[in-house]
Amino acid sequence: MTKEILALVIIDRLKKEYPDAGCTLDYDHAWKLLVSVRLAAQCTDAIVNVVVEELYAKYPDVDALTEADVEDIERIVKPCGLGHSKARDISACMKILKEQYGGKVPDDFDALLKLPGVGRKSANLIMGDVFGKPAIVTDTHCIRLVNRMGLVDGIKEPKKVEMALWKLVPPEEGSDFCHRLVFHGRDVCTARTKPHCEACCLNDICKKAGVE
Repeated sequence: MTKEILALVIIDRLKKEYPDAGCTLDYDHAWKLLVSVRLAAQCTDAIVNVVVEELYAKYPDVDALTEADVEDIERIVKPCGLGHSKARDISACMKILKEQYGGKVPDDFDALLKLPGVGRKSANLIMGDVFGKPAIVTDTHCIRLVNRMGLVDGIKEPKKVEMALWKLVPPEEGSDFCHRLVFHGRDVCTARTKPHCEACCLNDICKKAGVE
C-alpha cells in the first residue's frame, strides 16, 4: 500500500471513529484562540481552558487585553508555565491586532506568522479552525502518530512533517484529520503507556514503528 493510499484509509477510519472531533481549546472569538494556542505551548489544553476563564473575565476583549499590565497577565497565566514570555507575547500580539488589523485576527498565514509567539502550528490551527482554510497542525500527537503509522519515516521536525503530510492528505481533510489524531493519541495510540493496538481501528494497516 502506498503512503498516499494509506493516508486516505487512515483518514476514512479515523473519521468514522471520531466523527465530531474538533479543537480541544475553548474559544468563541478568533483572538481567544490566538491567546489559548500560545498558552498551550508545553501545557495541556485542559489547563489552558481553565486559566483563560479568569483572563477573559477580567479582560473580555482585545482592547482590554491591550491595556492590561503584562505583570497581571503573567499572574493569571502562570499555571500554564512560561508565564513571563507568554504574557509578553499575548500583550504584544493584542496590540498589533488593535493597531494593524482593527482588533481582528488576519486570515493570512504569513501575517499570522509575524505575530509574537505564533509559529506554523498555531497559524495552521487558526487558518483551519477559524477561517476554514486548508491546514496541517503538527503538534506532538500528530508527529508521534504519523511516524508510528508509517505516513512519515523518522521525521520529528514539525515543519518537515507538515510538508510531508501536505503531499498525502487532501487539503480539505487536513484540519479535521489533525484534530482526530489528537483524540486518537490520547485515547488509543498513547505516548506514556504502551499503545492499545488491540483496540485500534488502524491495527491491521499501521506500521507500528517503534512499538513492535
